[in-house]
Amino acid sequence: MKFSLLTVTCIVFSITHVIAFPHLNAQALQDQVKQEEQSKHIRERTKRQVGFDPVAQHVSTTGEHVWVAPNIAAGDKRGPCPGLNALANHGYLPHNGLAPATTIVQAVNQAYGMSLEFGQFLAVYGTVFDGDSISLTPGYSIGGPASLGGILSGVGLLRTPSGLSGSHNNYEGDTSATRGDLYVFGNDDQLQIPFFQRYYDALLTNTPAPQQYSALFPFRQSRFNDSIATNPYFFFPQFAGVLVAPAGYAFPPRMMANHSAKYPQGYLDKETFKSFFAVSGTPGQFTYQPGYERIPDNWYKRPIGDEYTIPDFLADVEEFARQDRRLSSVGGNTGTTNSFTGVDITALSKGVFDGATLLEGNNLQCFVFQLIQAEAPGLLTGLYEDITTASKSLTDEINKNLNGLACPQLVGLDQSQYGQFPGYQKSGGAI
Repeated sequence: MKFSLLTVTCIVFSITHVIAFPHLNAQALQDQVKQEEQSKHIRERTKRQVGFDPVAQHVSTTGEHVWVAPNIAAGDKRGPCPGLNALANHGYLPHNGLAPATTIVQAVNQAYGMSLEFGQFLAVYGTVFDGDSISLTPGYSIGGPASLGGILSGVGLLRTPSGLSGSHNNYEGDTSATRGDLYVFGNDDQLQIPFFQRYYDALLTNTPAPQQYSALFPFRQSRFNDSIATNPYFFFPQFAGVLVAPAGYAFPPRMMANHSAKYPQGYLDKETFKSFFAVSGTPGQFTYQPGYERIPDNWYKRPIGDEYTIPDFLADVEEFARQDRRLSSVGGNTGTTNSFTGVDITALSKGVFDGATLLEGNNLQCFVFQLIQAEAPGLLTGLYEDITTASKSLTDEINKNLNGLACPQLVGLDQSQYGQFPGYQKSGGAI
């Protein structure tokens, strides 16, 4: 018989209560435990109880949002994020793949049910590091570099922004769910059929999306082990690794699952999964058409009022990291395969954070967000003339997200900790 922590606590408390108050009998004890368990279950259901509204949740794939194939030869940009690629193909983002940050925020909320705050942070981050944050219409390419003009004004830029396809170790990173490691495969934006097949096989059928996500842990762990075993330049930084890499595992069940009265929390069936990843065919005979990601017809997003938030995503990150602490460890291979070494978090943060307590409270969010803030100037050198102005929007977003968390204050970094990782050096730094 299994007991939850709450049950055990209730039993211990109730036993002492019976001793102090003998009129409570065994039946009363059992009733109290039962009531506490029922109360817990009600609280959990109330917290995330969702319904299904077929009108409000329906995502249009007709009219202005009918699917149109990208013209890559003519310059349309598509990149490593299947969700953004699909939005561009359906007109929720500009079809050329050069998207203003404000449009990205609106699109991921409208089509996928990502919270405005989460979308805002990701859009600002991508714009600052891989686009043009000082343009009159700040934004970035969802694929590779684009000609200057429009959202990429060129004014105050020292070089052409890389776009998401060139964001290795500042946004895109190793251990992706469906993409290969850059220094092993030679690209980081193309889906690799064997990895997709493994993800496909790991998806539970006829199962609500939250349980589908939890069941992906062995696959996620195996992909981490793949990078260790095959990539001597594997590096796992705090944002592109610890935070962004898990998105490839969490976002499909959390924001690509179809919702219905039967599955109000969503269910990611395998045909829907294939559509969002531009894959056709049957297991063992899959084919991939880059840039052809599509939102299925008759598809329904997350319920209104149950948007996917930053705390939701951090909870998903921590769920897997608690099962394998390497998934929250900054580190990498040291020049040979199978040489993964974690950074000493205490030394890196000069004593402010401790790897042993990184998953407690708000420590992970405090640690990662402050490291982004501390390391941004070094990575932005060479992209902008005025780094302070260029990074202001990101600084504001970080401060907003850390407000009220009572974070330990990071006062400096010992970046010599990165010297042992050739993958960090090869990518010109990481974040």
